[in-house]
Amino acid sequence: MATATFIKKPQRLRRLRQGPLGAHLELFSARLLAEGHCKQSAWRNIRVVDDFGRWLARRGIVVGDIDEAVVNRYMAFRVRYRHPFLSDRPALNRFLAVLREEALIAPQRLPHLSADEQIVADFRHHLREQGGYAPRTIITHLPTLRRFLAEHCKSGPRGLSRLVAADIVSFVAHHAPHQSARSTSRMCWTLRSFLRYLRYKDLISIDLASAVPSVRTWRFASLPRYLARGEVQKVLDAIDRSTSLGRRDYAVLLLLARLGLRASEVATLCLQDIDWQDGVLSIRGKARQRAQMPLPSEVGAAIGDYLQHGRPRSQSRRVFLREWAPQIGFASAASVTMIARTALDRAQVDTPRKGAHVFRHTLATTLLRSGASLTQIGQLLRHRSQDSTRIYAKVDIEALRGLAMRWPGGVS
Repeated sequence: MATATFIKKPQRLRRLRQGPLGAHLELFSARLLAEGHCKQSAWRNIRVVDDFGRWLARRGIVVGDIDEAVVNRYMAFRVRYRHPFLSDRPALNRFLAVLREEALIAPQRLPHLSADEQIVADFRHHLREQGGYAPRTIITHLPTLRRFLAEHCKSGPRGLSRLVAADIVSFVAHHAPHQSARSTSRMCWTLRSFLRYLRYKDLISIDLASAVPSVRTWRFASLPRYLARGEVQKVLDAIDRSTSLGRRDYAVLLLLARLGLRASEVATLCLQDIDWQDGVLSIRGKARQRAQMPLPSEVGAAIGDYLQHGRPRSQSRRVFLREWAPQIGFASAASVTMIARTALDRAQVDTPRKGAHVFRHTLATTLLRSGASLTQIGQLLRHRSQDSTRIYAKVDIEALRGLAMRWPGGVS
């Protein structure tokens, strides 16, 4: 019995099963067990569901009438008369999901969208269906779009027809000083896409995309940030590999440091992507591209150690899982970035850019200084354009010295 796995006292177990929601407690406990909750976390989930059931009974609300609105009413009660935890609402949402899987309550109603959010939803659908953009690309549009609608389209769709070029220019001029040139360029890219969409839908009478200012950016003006010689090994040596968390982080960092994978590629790596017999990894790259990469023995050993001795039991097919329940794959590449940032801080490595990409830059720089050609580096990093690889030529200072012209009169 799943409930008995978390609750050992017979009297307490009997009380819970006799509660108003006791008939559904076993299914809920089975879900907690599948998600990998510890006893303390599971008990907290079960306790709030039990209290929710007794609150329902006092108000004469039956199971079939439970929905998000009822949960909101209970949470207001809990905030006022109980000591709520951050996990209370996720526990109740999890319980609603169990009831819906058993068809005991109605399907979740779609939330009523405001006028602005409806515009955002329609634009997202257009980018996905008509533009073919990946979800990660679409998400980058949304903060700028919501800000623009809040400032210049307060009356909803009717406000769109009153947009003029001055509104576009003033929006860019107002926000550009508070962000980098590259962020401003991305903001303008979002505005152009949105204004072309409005014209395509005939929501504006003229094409305002041409009114969006151009922002000068020099893509290869800066040097790639990379770690000094020996610092990668220092970061790896600082990880405690005796724990499950340490085994996971060590394997993640080896993928970043030895293969130069992007954070998103590590986060989306699945068990079926590893061919142990041939020693090959199948990588989900940018622009929905798949690539085959060799699996070095050091990296394979680290992944195998994590899978055998550190990875929790889970129905998820992702290689790397969250440490805390629910034990599923990472929600996004940000989790891998945080692993890299934490490892750099732990090793006390001081670098201007703390994140997963610094390991990719470091690998390319090390290969270049070891004699690898830019073509070989580009193939390893899977660059679609040679321009993306040429930036590493600037870090080979010794090779560049031979190209420099002598200063007339010498150096004093």
